[in-house]
Amino acid sequence: MDLSTYFEPIDSTIVDFQSREFRPMLGDSVHAHTMADGFPDVDAAQLVLLGVNEDRSSTDNPGCATAPDYIRHYLYQLAVPHPDFALVDLGNIAPAATPQDTYYALIDVMQHLLDHGKTIMVLGGSDDLVFPIYKAYEVLGRVINICSVDSRFNLEGGDEINSSNYLQHIILQQPNYLFDYVGMGYQSYFVGKDMVDLMEELKFSTRRLGELQADIERCEPLVRYSDVVAVDISAVRQSDAPANAAPSPHGFYGEELCRIARFAGMSDKTTTFGLFEMNPRHDRDGQTAHMLAHALWFFIEGFHFRMGDFPARDKQSYRRYTAMLADHGIEIVFYKSLKSDRWWMEVPCDDEGRRQRYLRHTLIPCNYSDYQRAMENEIPELWWHYYNRMNT
Repeated sequence: MDLSTYFEPIDSTIVDFQSREFRPMLGDSVHAHTMADGFPDVDAAQLVLLGVNEDRSSTDNPGCATAPDYIRHYLYQLAVPHPDFALVDLGNIAPAATPQDTYYALIDVMQHLLDHGKTIMVLGGSDDLVFPIYKAYEVLGRVINICSVDSRFNLEGGDEINSSNYLQHIILQQPNYLFDYVGMGYQSYFVGKDMVDLMEELKFSTRRLGELQADIERCEPLVRYSDVVAVDISAVRQSDAPANAAPSPHGFYGEELCRIARFAGMSDKTTTFGLFEMNPRHDRDGQTAHMLAHALWFFIEGFHFRMGDFPARDKQSYRRYTAMLADHGIEIVFYKSLKSDRWWMEVPCDDEGRRQRYLRHTLIPCNYSDYQRAMENEIPELWWHYYNRMNT
């Protein structure tokens, strides 16, 4: 497959800088698609960056299609995050005749890259691009989890896909390859109780902004369990990220987003990390683009610290613990990685057919606190949530 037909080169000045504050810079090491260097060798790295200049299905945020190069401008001036750093930048997928045609291009590209074991960073563009990203996994027959870092749920009505309803269109796909959707950092005054109840009825995971800001480590298991982590910049407060047509005074701090990005980078399961809805028209002195470049940097750094400790369960790599919850008649098996000290818990599935289909999802990331709760005869919330998903 000739991927180059889908991409436009980036301006070489984005990668090459005349004045340097330190060496080596990330731009010195990246294999980027420029007019001078041509299309890069995709096999040169496991980590791939691509932009998608598409915003025609955005909801009141025209201009976010131009974001990828603004973010690159700041990203490539940062320090190399790891001595073994290797990144391939394919350039930008230009908008086709229709948004649907752009989706087809992105599906084709994503499918090829995922099938060749790449981890992909996608710079949007608008939120609706999560739909073709999902479709790429569907084509490969992979049942996945999507974690959406967003102040809203993207579950509004409408026959045509847009940035406010792409989740509805994913849910309606048959056969369906979405195991779980995590709405992370939602803000109650934007979604309302009816929408929260609907997410609960659909058996999706939701975490309110205040709940996560009280303990940002609670994001880690949710991100570690996700194949796709998609960030809508409106999830970050306006003071840290003004570059959106509808910013909010509340949201994650920039530092918190960077921690979430690092969690995603370290997750062996996460194969796509996307940044969407950043609109340079509304930015102030490049503040938001610079912050998102930092988030990408933390994702890249986390990627180089992956331990390869999921989903293996051999005795040499794990310590196994069993918690007996006598009051509930439940036995929960926990695993602690000897490589990373991270925890997982096993969720049984009574139906053999469903167990085989969801085999990648039967081992649930958790924290040590979940094991402590189980030892105190309390069912961990995550275990109960996924037990119900697996068995109903």
